[in-house]
Amino acid sequence: MSTDNSSARVRAALSHPVIDADGHIIEFLPAVRDYLRDEGGTKLAEEFDAVVAAPGRFEAMPIADRRAVGLFKLTWWAYPARNSRDRATGMLPELLYERLDEFGLDFAVLYPTLGLTALSLEDADLRNVAIRAFNRCASELFAPYADRLTPVAMIPMYAPGEAIEELEYCKNELGMKAVLLNGLVYRPLGNDLPRGARWVDCFGPESPYDYEPVWAKCVELGVAPTFHSSAMGWGSRISQTNYVYNHIGNFAHAGEATCRTLFLHGVFRRHPELRCAFLEGGAAWACALYSDMIGHFEKRGLGGVGEYDPEKLDRELIRSLFKSHGPDRFKKHLDELEEGLHVLSRPGDRMDDFEACGVERAEDIRDVFVRNFRFGCEADDPLNATAFDARMNPLGAKLRAIFSSDIGHWDVPDMSEVLEEAWELVDRGLITESDFRDFTFTNSATMWAEADPEFFQGTVVENSVDELIS
Repeated sequence: MSTDNSSARVRAALSHPVIDADGHIIEFLPAVRDYLRDEGGTKLAEEFDAVVAAPGRFEAMPIADRRAVGLFKLTWWAYPARNSRDRATGMLPELLYERLDEFGLDFAVLYPTLGLTALSLEDADLRNVAIRAFNRCASELFAPYADRLTPVAMIPMYAPGEAIEELEYCKNELGMKAVLLNGLVYRPLGNDLPRGARWVDCFGPESPYDYEPVWAKCVELGVAPTFHSSAMGWGSRISQTNYVYNHIGNFAHAGEATCRTLFLHGVFRRHPELRCAFLEGGAAWACALYSDMIGHFEKRGLGGVGEYDPEKLDRELIRSLFKSHGPDRFKKHLDELEEGLHVLSRPGDRMDDFEACGVERAEDIRDVFVRNFRFGCEADDPLNATAFDARMNPLGAKLRAIFSSDIGHWDVPDMSEVLEEAWELVDRGLITESDFRDFTFTNSATMWAEADPEFFQGTVVENSVDELIS
């Protein structure tokens, strides 16, 4: 364990505050259960207890049975243990508040841990009661420390109505100003199929629901949606035996799916004021998506896709080349040449895949990625530097990475070292001190302040944010 308080020394040398965009609460379940009973009675509280206990039962099932119901190797040993003071810090708001200076943090936005389970519960009654209970618990426990700590409100997204109801309750009744939405929902492929037969709904045009009212409500309430979804359990991340295999890259994979869907579905064309963040996946995937989006637009947008119009084929030239260069096996099928030319090139297939997002030039893509998106990056990820590399990113873009400590979880065995780890990118010459300011302050501050100019009122960073956006 570090004893030299180096993160505090890093902070003391800075001319700006540090905002932690993604720390984590370690919920104390006996206290949460009081809220569960209050919201849903003893029966639903016991049902949630059964959800918490379920991983132990799953481990006893044969692998084939686990696979059939869509299970995979779940998280184990998720919290600090040898560093017991840090373990308690994640559970006790007052202790966390007292130690913020030690960590070099001025203000922190805190996300649930066990509460994340509630967002994916398929039973609507249990899901909404559990989410309401966790939101009330977090709101009340952290209220005395609002000048430096704010918990997020969890918002269910299985249907637009439940999302809007919880958004309004948490903002208007609880006064919670940061929100966490599902980035995806699992939908069954059929009524009589095993539970594992599900598809991933990221709220695009294929969704059974229209989520436009949710995005409009976020703008109306002045909240910036954040997404913290997991891709464990789909694609290649379905190992029955290896948690690390499932965990590596999963947040990036889930964030990319949501980001890609919302962009191509035109959410930011209709709501340019909307700001959102994709958390804990780093920035490398965002740079790749941004680059790929521009590359596809240049080749597959209306300005380029005409290059592949089968009507532009010079059929006589192709026929002559088949005659002069084709093997005998080809030549004997010359009367079937048209059939061969129509593979994946049927007339009438043409459509504008970029129509919904309304981009007319590559710079429009850059503007959305830079203006509307933030990308949560853990301190020890060396690829955070990719976000700031204007030489590498198309059109000289610097994507808006935001510093995310992830304190409370296993990847932070010592909370006092997090800011120091983030500063290593400056020491190594991978980012500048100006980039570090954007990473740890500007990008987070602007996201929440642009959505809600009053977000930082009454906090220790209020004056610094006011100076930034004035």
